[in-house]
Amino acid sequence: MSQEIAVIGSPDFTTGFRLAGVRKFADVTEDEKAAELDDAVQGMLTDDEVGILVMHEDDLEHLSRGVRNDVETSVEPVLVTLGGEGAGSGGLREQIKRAIGIDLMEED
Repeated sequence: MSQEIAVIGSPDFTTGFRLAGVRKFADVTEDEKAAELDDAVQGMLTDDEVGILVMHEDDLEHLSRGVRNDVETSVEPVLVTLGGEGAGSGGLREQIKRAIGIDLMEED
C-alpha cells in the first residue's frame, strides 16, 4: 500500500505543496489556528493513507499538549516540520532517525 504526503498550515504554506501534486491538505488560517489546527492534525494522524505529515515548525506551538505529543511521537505518519527559527539539519536528522529507526549520519 502506497501512502501519501499530507500538508497542514496556512494557505500560503500549503499552496506550493498542492502545486507540486500533494492532494491531501488542510488550510488553517492564522485566525482559525486556535480552533481548527488540533482537529486538522488529528484527522491526518488517523488517515491510513497518510505516511508523511508536513507542517510549519511554528504551528506546533498552536497545538494542544496532547495533540502535540501525539504528532511528535507518531511513527506513521511521520511528522516533518519546515521553517521556523530553529530550522537546520539537526532537526531534520532527528526526524529521519525517528522515521526509519536508524541514524544515517552517525559516524563510526
